[in-house]
Order: sequence, then structure tokens, then C-alpha cells
Amino acid sequence: MINFKKIVTFLICSIFVISLSACSNKSSSSENSNGSSNNNSKITSYPLTFKDFYGRDVKIDKEPQRIVSGAPNITETLFALGEKDKLVGRTDFCNFPQETKSIQSIGGIQNPNIEKIVELKPDILIASSIFPKEAVEKLEALNVKVVIIQGDESFEGTYTTIKKVGQIANANEKAAEIVTNMEKKIAEVKEKVTGKNTPSVYYVISYGKDGDFTAGKNTFISKMISMAGGKNAADDAEGWAYSLEKLIEKNPDILVCSTYIAGSPDDIKTGIKNTNGYKDLTAVKNNKLFDINPDILERQGPRLAEGFEQLAKIIHPEAFK
Repeated sequence: MINFKKIVTFLICSIFVISLSACSNKSSSSENSNGSSNNNSKITSYPLTFKDFYGRDVKIDKEPQRIVSGAPNITETLFALGEKDKLVGRTDFCNFPQETKSIQSIGGIQNPNIEKIVELKPDILIASSIFPKEAVEKLEALNVKVVIIQGDESFEGTYTTIKKVGQIANANEKAAEIVTNMEKKIAEVKEKVTGKNTPSVYYVISYGKDGDFTAGKNTFISKMISMAGGKNAADDAEGWAYSLEKLIEKNPDILVCSTYIAGSPDDIKTGIKNTNGYKDLTAVKNNKLFDINPDILERQGPRLAEGFEQLAKIIHPEAFK
């Protein structure tokens, strides 16, 4: 059974993913000071006028040397770009890589500490659309530049996010390299699972007395399950809520459990194996019960390709021998 703190953590992650889906029809673009596209330049030209997710033109006068991250995927991207020395602030939920712990926290994603952010004297704060709009307005009133970056809920949206962060930080070549490597890995994985059978897969976000939550058909995780050679058992659901009765009826071949459910993978498996309804599922009886770190599936960052590969290995382990 999961505890309340774990449920809260899960709901925050779920809200983040849902916000990506809800906003997927919006777009943002980046332009330099004379209005020409600068996405493919090796070196960013400053001053840079950056049109962010909210359609605001944010003028960045020079290459930022002090950056505050308002989202875990932004923090991971800055590290992957080799720009960690510029990072002076991050949220409580920025937990990768381990070095992130040594960076000062600005609080939660949805309740950032405005005073702390101002104290850090950032050249810019980069965040995703879940960062509160009212916080953006307060920071702007205090002369803190804020850019909101949000790609579509897709691999392409993730690539766009990485490239935009790279553009702001003047790390365009590294951003392009990361995207190229991600595209290569995803293509390799898709090739390995092409033509395989399609077992039904159920992604367990939470379970128990507080209700069952999974990735419905309109989520990116559901799309990744299909791309990885599986069939989402919850493809009859919109959003995240699901009933135990439906799960029993579907009786999926594979259960993939988020490691946020309990303290360790062993706790997750033991809990499910002893939970009424779940313990009688074919996947549980056949020992097709797996765990995965949801951060590598839900964050629009450099580890998304790794998450996709791990998911594919769970669904089709024989393809990776």
C-alpha cells in the first residue's frame, strides 16, 4: 500500500505530464534581435529576443552566467549540455544527477520561493509551463528575467526543448549532439521491436484504497508503450484514473510499476503481490511484474531515450539479447 507522501509525489508528476498534453497545441519559437531564426546557429548571437511558451518576447542581453532552473527537465538538460557551473538554483524536485543536491533549492515547482530566487541574482530563470504564471509576473516585477519553455508531448517536443535551452545557454552544438544521439537510440530500439508480438501492458502509477492511476490512451507514455512493441491495456481510458474492476477484466500480460509507489522495487512488487485483485492477475502470477523510474519516462529531457529503451527491454527482452 502506498503512503500519502508518495501519492502527492505521484500526483505532482502526473499533473506535469497532463499539462504537457493539454498544452501540446501551443508552440514557441526563438529569434535573435533582428528577428531571424537562430535555432540552427552554432553560436548564439546576443542580445537574443526569445519568444517563450506564453508568447512573450524576452530579451536576453548577454550569455547567462547565473541560471535558475524551475523544472527537473531543465536542470537535467543544463547538466547534459555541460552548463552545470552556470546553475545556481533548482527546485526541490530536481533530483538528477546527484550533483544537483549541492545546488541551492528555490522550493517546489508550483510554490517557488520568490525571495530566494531574487537573492540568487540570476541572469535568467528557465522553467516549464507548470511554473506558476503569478510567480512569473512577480519575478518580472522584481527585474528577474523568466523564460518558459514547453515542447509538445512527444520526442520531437523534447528535442525542441533541449535545443531551446541550448540556445539560451550558448550550447547549441552540444544540444544538437544530444538530440542526434537520442534520435539514433530511439530508431535502433524501434527497429529491434518491429514485427514482434504486442503484449498488453499496464503502467501502474498508484494502486490501493486511494484509487488506481495509470497512463490513459491520450498520454505520451501510452504512445511510448505502442512504439516499444506493446499495447496499452488502459487504452480505453482518457487521462489517468482507472478502476481495479477494469484492470481485472483486461488482465494485462505485463505490469510496469513506477518506483515512486514505494521505497524500493522489492516493496513495490511485494505490495502488488499481496493486494486483492492485483495478486490474481496473469502478469503477477507469471512474474511479469517490473519496475521503472518514472522520471526517465515523464521528463522532457536527455534521459527520455533511455527511458524508452528500458520500457522496450521490459516488453521485449528477447530483442535485446
